[in-house]
Amino acid sequence: MVAAPSPDRWHRRPTPLLGGVAIFVATIASLIALRPSPHLLLVAVTGAAMFGVGLVDDFVHLKPSTKLIAQIALASVLVFFGYRLEWVASMTFDAVLTMVWIVGITNAVNLLDNMDGLCGGVGLIVGVGLVMGLAPAGSSAALTCYIAALVGAMAGFLVYNVHPASIFMGDGGSLFIGFTLAAAALELPTGHRDSDILVAVAAPVLVMLLPIFDTMLVTASRLLSGRPASQGGRDHSSHRLVAIGLPERSAVMVLWAIAALGAATGWAIRHVPASWGAMTVALFALSMALFAAFLSRVRVYDHPVVPTTQISRLTPFFANFVYKRRVAEVVMDFCLITISYYLATRLRFGGAQFQIYFPKFLESLPLVLAVQLMTLFAVGAYRGVWREFGLFDAVVIGRAVALGTLITVGSLVYIFRFADYSRSVFAIYAMVLMLLASGSRASFRLMGEFVRRRRTGDRVVIYGAGGGGAMAVREVVDSDRSSVRLLGFVDDDPDTHRARVQGYPVLGGYDTLVALVERGAVEQVIISTPMVDRARLAELEALCAAQGVRVFRLNVRLEHGNLAAS
Repeated sequence: MVAAPSPDRWHRRPTPLLGGVAIFVATIASLIALRPSPHLLLVAVTGAAMFGVGLVDDFVHLKPSTKLIAQIALASVLVFFGYRLEWVASMTFDAVLTMVWIVGITNAVNLLDNMDGLCGGVGLIVGVGLVMGLAPAGSSAALTCYIAALVGAMAGFLVYNVHPASIFMGDGGSLFIGFTLAAAALELPTGHRDSDILVAVAAPVLVMLLPIFDTMLVTASRLLSGRPASQGGRDHSSHRLVAIGLPERSAVMVLWAIAALGAATGWAIRHVPASWGAMTVALFALSMALFAAFLSRVRVYDHPVVPTTQISRLTPFFANFVYKRRVAEVVMDFCLITISYYLATRLRFGGAQFQIYFPKFLESLPLVLAVQLMTLFAVGAYRGVWREFGLFDAVVIGRAVALGTLITVGSLVYIFRFADYSRSVFAIYAMVLMLLASGSRASFRLMGEFVRRRRTGDRVVIYGAGGGGAMAVREVVDSDRSSVRLLGFVDDDPDTHRARVQGYPVLGGYDTLVALVERGAVEQVIISTPMVDRARLAELEALCAAQGVRVFRLNVRLEHGNLAAS
């Protein structure tokens, strides 16, 4: 029983498919030693039924609707016996929401099984997060041991599933893991704040962060491109990371790290004051939104798979709205201003003092938001391009923040005589907002730089580390269409050696370039400086021709006249 390669799948050779059987048998065998209570036995029995559905799907390929009906039926069993999210007061709505949670997480984990080691590794991390969260609750001791057994089974399986995988878990394994983890997350305690909705909602969502994130990204991208959300494809977050140049193992490890960070955050917010937990969740959510925006720019679709006439009229509307980058910037700044002002107030007034000054925060927040957004617009903060964010853009952000803070303080003096307000709060606010606003915009450039340094392709050295070299980096190496990897510069000026230009090292002089060519360490040489001796240039061209290395020369010229005709 093997998974055969296909255009919409990632693997390239037939691979055994029933690794999920080993995960299921090992977990259930551990259950026998636990002498399960009826409460735990219910999770195990419904999980076993879900495994059966997945195993049948591995053999006969069930229709999506058939699997969905089975998942809803099994989720209904858990709800009938008292499993609840307890996110809302309405018992009816909470029951429906719980079923959506169980079915959604089950399918999200199933969709995550798209690259070697990804689903098993993320499942293991989520399982560890649940064990840490469930351990303090004595009533969940048996469930904690059961999830620990599942973690052990996934760890044993992962040894054979990391790239290059010698076995897959199949739908039987992924559906069993997803259903069991979704059910266990319903039992997460809320710590000492049972009424805190933030902990009740954010803790399980953060623990299950990566499956939820990947499913939302895939669903949105498919719908906006006119593709059925249920159709398989190579458009998951893992595939996008590989598409921008990361090796498969590195892409999986990046997603493991995000899953671990989400689980750790979900665990931490139950042990900190509610206000700090809210700030942590808000900043983490914004970071993930920026990461999603970066991944969404990776092109994975060449054309729609359905005729344009069959695409819903709402799809172009939503697509145009989502891709309006300026709208996204304003929404992001709205959140950052609120977070910065709240954080400044919390840092200045701790403990009981915060409750005294909190009404002043609420009173002035609308004014702070309105003034700061208008000054950001007026100064020109929304004219920059994020992937080209530089020092001057940071100066513009700083100027807008400073001006907005001064106008806000002046307005408060005029309206309220600044009574019971603190100057230090606004000083802290300005510094925090400057860091967050600049950091969020610079993150796109940082991610782009990281991608370019991980890019695969012809190895390139640029001869000349001056202005021409910087232009070669921008126009040739940093282009989105580029398929080259820059090793660094060489330059005849010894003062530039061991320096960095545009973030790339200056490797040495002409002798270093000759050595690189002779060793076969480069495939291309770009000459960016016009000040090269003709004899040396002829020598270099002859050497490169003998070694099969291509030589290019960067020429910049201004043309005047009928450019269309020329």
